[in-house]
Amino acid sequence: MRIGELSRRTGVSTRLLRYYEQQGLLSSERDANGYRRYHPDAGDRVTRIRELLAGGLTTEAIRELMPCTRGGPGLIACDHSVGVLDEQLARVDEQLADLLRKKEALLGVTSGLRTG
Repeated sequence: MRIGELSRRTGVSTRLLRYYEQQGLLSSERDANGYRRYHPDAGDRVTRIRELLAGGLTTEAIRELMPCTRGGPGLIACDHSVGVLDEQLARVDEQLADLLRKKEALLGVTSGLRTG
């Protein structure tokens, strides 16, 4: 399928699809006229990329995980995929703890404003 069709099927802009290709997340072949042609399962691959991006993974981490993907949702469980996802979960936990500290600091400031 061509890039316009892939864009329509996935709801992802052609510009973003080209970016995914540039990042090594998606591949295409070129027709004789130079148009990109994607494999029929490219839509599933784009869906997987979007899911992993929504989980906060970087394109670099996603590129590492792509060999662990399968046709349906999810990843194939292997030491590598588990390790990458564990690293991401640890990073999210750190971000949550940081946000909680910021929230407590702001609550301290606002409680002082309300009692004053």
